[in-house]
Amino acid sequence: MLRVTDVSFAYDDALVLEDIDFSIDKGEHVSIIGESGCGKSTLLKIVYGLLQLKQGEVFWNNTQVLGPLYNLVPGESYMKYLSQDFDLMPYTSVEENISKYLSVFDPEELQERTEELLHMVELEDFAKTKIQHLSGGQQQRVALARVLAQEPELLLLDEPFSHIDNFRKNSLRRNLFAYLKKQEITCLTATHDHNDILPFADRVIVLKDQHIIANEATLALYQNPKNLYIASLFGEANKIPVNIVKSYADTKRRIIVYAHEFKVSSSSGLPVTVQKCYPMGSYYMGVGISDDGQKVYFNTDKDILFGTEVFLNVSIETINQRLISPQEAIE
Repeated sequence: MLRVTDVSFAYDDALVLEDIDFSIDKGEHVSIIGESGCGKSTLLKIVYGLLQLKQGEVFWNNTQVLGPLYNLVPGESYMKYLSQDFDLMPYTSVEENISKYLSVFDPEELQERTEELLHMVELEDFAKTKIQHLSGGQQQRVALARVLAQEPELLLLDEPFSHIDNFRKNSLRRNLFAYLKKQEITCLTATHDHNDILPFADRVIVLKDQHIIANEATLALYQNPKNLYIASLFGEANKIPVNIVKSYADTKRRIIVYAHEFKVSSSSGLPVTVQKCYPMGSYYMGVGISDDGQKVYFNTDKDILFGTEVFLNVSIETINQRLISPQEAIE
């Protein structure tokens, strides 16, 4: 189990994280999300022991993770950290970079393990290619295979697919996270991409203003976000008074509504004047202005001309699920 207790951290006088507490069970996959600069990467570096703590402690099981004042070489044998700097050997081949960390006592097992990892990151055809000749995305895949070769108990991933094209991302995600579950490797991932999170993470930790503002099961948090900030990390979202959407509702409380949860009508609902429709492939993402001047994001199955008035509706099930507290409604 990973335990992070009462951790605060500042760069010089700039506070980045304050009173951070959480734990992760063996084999669990947890994602850290939040806006740029909220401390996601800093938190991973703290867990790995790259930064020296003045307040708080980090434990893996019963072993305390100590910072650079205690370890000349950061990190412990049981954990690996894949940063956004890949630190590969540029003049050696892909398979040499991966097999460097495998046992050489059984050549047959070494070859099988290397091939398994090459297959996972879909680089079999580049096994003999030197790192310096690879693209940034290919190098990121080699770096991922190399940390897995070291068989960590705890894996820390910082934007692990940021350099990889969409053609490869989806299959690579499936390969990686299925492998981690099978091997019961605990995983902590910092990411901006909700596609890294929704299908794969067991739990989500949300950072904002130096603090953890949510620590919940992934789908539960997505289906019932506590505020617009959290919802917006998963996709386009709106915060609107419920009585505007349902005129018969006897309340001025506001609810979070994702763009895809609106249904467009020509007669009743929340009136908006369409400003733009962006083609998204199988649908359009519309931007409208409500009577009070608020931007409203919604999905529609057809392009709608600028200046057209349409009405947006939300299902009663969504309204009942999303009703938030009166205190939040006035924020």
